[in-house]
Amino acid sequence: MSAVNVVAIITAKPGKRAEVLAAFKDNTPAVHAEEGCLEYNAVIDTEGLGGFQTKLGEDAFAVIEKWASMDALMAHAGSDHMKAYGKKTKDLLESRVIHVLSPA
Repeated sequence: MSAVNVVAIITAKPGKRAEVLAAFKDNTPAVHAEEGCLEYNAVIDTEGLGGFQTKLGEDAFAVIEKWASMDALMAHAGSDHMKAYGKKTKDLLESRVIHVLSPA
C-alpha cells in the first residue's frame, strides 16, 4: 500500500487560533515519534501574494500529514495523545475538516 496523505483544515473560534496552535505544537513531538509518521506540520497563509491564493483566514490553519500506511494513520487517530489534544482543543474549534487522500 502506498503512503497516505492527509490535509486537515482547522478553524478556531474567533481569536483562538494561537491557543489551538500552541496545543498543536505541544503535541507535535509525540506525533513525530509515532511509527509511520512521515510528515506532520501546521501551516498558515503566506502573506503578500495578493490575489494568487485562496486564504484559509486568520482563524484557520492547515495540517499537512503523510503516513506510511493507513494502519499508521488509524493508530495515530486513536492514540492517547491525540485524544488528549482533542479534549484540550474541542471548545476552541469552530470546525475541523479532514481530507484523507490517495495518489492520483
